[in-house]
Amino acid sequence: MSNIQRRLGEEGDVPFRSERFFSTGNKWYFSTREGFDSGPYANKERAEISLVRFLSVVQKLPQTASC
Repeated sequence: MSNIQRRLGEEGDVPFRSERFFSTGNKWYFSTREGFDSGPYANKERAEISLVRFLSVVQKLPQTASC
């Protein structure tokens, strides 16, 4: 059994997912599905907190119809 999980609402093959957090030098960043990198943050913990905040804001946005 695979440990790759499907997200709620996903259909078809499960896409490759990489780590959302990365560091350059001594600064930390996170990446979104849309390819947006956010940072720099002083440490990974700050980047994780910011990602949680980002996701909570995104969840409150109205859904848009895809064309």
